[in-house]
Amino acid sequence: MSEGQDQNVRLSQLVVRIQTGVLAVVFALLGGLGLFLMTVWLLVKGGENIGSHLNLLGQYLIGYSVTWTGSLIGLLYGLLIGGIIGGSVGKLYNLMARARQRAAKTRAK
Repeated sequence: MSEGQDQNVRLSQLVVRIQTGVLAVVFALLGGLGLFLMTVWLLVKGGENIGSHLNLLGQYLIGYSVTWTGSLIGLLYGLLIGGIIGGSVGKLYNLMARARQRAAKTRAK
């Protein structure tokens, strides 16, 4: 391989990879703040039957309800679940990208 091709291969390896930790943090923040803000919005909005649909998450997320305390519990659950999903997506993407790079290298030989 020439030096230019070798540099292209190294550059493509660096560009293709996703930073799994950063993706996990972003997903965690989106999940946590999303659930927190949805709960707070319903509490501020008020009404007769506050958040009956969102309150169903309490069936899966132990301790969560559409209350001020529940909004903080939802924040923690959102951070946890979002982080797990973001980390998993990043790992899976990097795994597929690595496999694709190996296939391209074997085709180039």
